[in-house]
Amino acid sequence: MDLFLSDAAEEVLPIYKLRLEDLRPRFGPGFRLVRDKTASAVPVGMLYDDIYHTVVVAPATSNTVAKCAFGISDSLPTNMFAQAGKLGIPGIVFACDTEPVVVTKSPHDWVTLRPRGIEFDNVERLKRIDFCEVVSSPAELEAALARRLHALALEWNTSYS
Repeated sequence: MDLFLSDAAEEVLPIYKLRLEDLRPRFGPGFRLVRDKTASAVPVGMLYDDIYHTVVVAPATSNTVAKCAFGISDSLPTNMFAQAGKLGIPGIVFACDTEPVVVTKSPHDWVTLRPRGIEFDNVERLKRIDFCEVVSSPAELEAALARRLHALALEWNTSYS
């Protein structure tokens, strides 16, 4: 399994008290972490070779949600999402700004954010895109992944060996 990590993911995971190191064992043998900052990288081309069955964008900032909702594909996550959708490959997007109040860590302190109507509108627009499921919490993400694996007759690989 390949996990493509954007720069934003490394900043956002701690907000949800998640560490990449803690997630690694969940993926088991053969798990590869790929850090790539290009919009049309090799991973996008791999979609055309039927290598991936699902694209997960998690977490997705309000910027990424807006780009996906309006078909802008100028980063690796947005390009993977767009190309997967064009190929009929399901996408799961963990949108960050889905609650009226969000408490998040800034570089200097914890801050309270109040997403604007435009952020909520973009999440709703994203929900209407073909082959896209939007989730708004780590628990919803896990449930969506479990449903996807079940639909493919696959299971979580929890082996450490």
